[in-house]
Amino acid sequence: MTTSRNVNPMNISDLVAIDMHVHIESDGHGHTDMPEDFREAARKHFGTSHEPLNVDSVAAHYRERNMAAVVFTVDHESQTGHPPISNREIARQAAEHSDVLIPFASINPARGEEGVREAKVLVEEFGVKGFKFHPNLQGFFPNDPMAYPLYEAIQELGVPALFHTGQSGIGSGMPGSGGIRLKYSNPIVLDDVAVDFPDLKIIMAHPSFPWQDEALAVAARHTNVYIDLSGWSPKYFPPQLVQYANSLLRTKVLFGSDYPMIPPDRWIADFEKLAIKPEVRPLIMRENAIRLLGLGVA
Repeated sequence: MTTSRNVNPMNISDLVAIDMHVHIESDGHGHTDMPEDFREAARKHFGTSHEPLNVDSVAAHYRERNMAAVVFTVDHESQTGHPPISNREIARQAAEHSDVLIPFASINPARGEEGVREAKVLVEEFGVKGFKFHPNLQGFFPNDPMAYPLYEAIQELGVPALFHTGQSGIGSGMPGSGGIRLKYSNPIVLDDVAVDFPDLKIIMAHPSFPWQDEALAVAARHTNVYIDLSGWSPKYFPPQLVQYANSLLRTKVLFGSDYPMIPPDRWIADFEKLAIKPEVRPLIMRENAIRLLGLGVA
């Protein structure tokens, strides 16, 4: 069954910002996005404390601020044993808040042909606008040929692929970091993906500590690669990231908070103190996302 769409059309011209990186942590029926020990470790890492937020709660938060948000969960069952929140359910619920929410989905590439088929269904029947990958939590290198059939399908569908890069707060502080390995998130491997899929819109999530220079090189080299700034307060951005955001990558850098772990209010307050050129700020906060996502295009 095809989900309803455009219940409340998004008024692009009225939005003050588009947050490219927001997690749905609860399905609203008691199932959450990660095991409780992982959640508690993440709370300590980010210095936050809140009950897991569902689609309705996230929509209300962004509607109050006149912002839109890209929302998703992460399918990491292969590594943690924890079943993901349903992509279809997130898409259905986001359709009820289509004035402020833009649904992405998460499919572990290890699902193979079944995952490829599901990606097509999610876009064509459920209105999903992109896909989130978390190589650390899903246990794969993004340039593993195993993932290529899924990338090919996403490229054909014409929607972006968002990849976690750099250090992960998930598992941080746990014994053995909960089994989550950083090696998978070096953004240099996305150079292979960008070469092999030149029409795939790739977003590298987060300032990519400790590989910031690699991320900047990949984004500067490829016309189809972008960076979202989520997961870090802007006051901690390295100087080279600020320099590139102000110049060579000014049309390819995107506002993202990582809410609920980092509230958009906190991120924006710190961003306002950053040495970003006045003409670049609106590009980062909304204009680049509007172009990348094709918002307002019939």
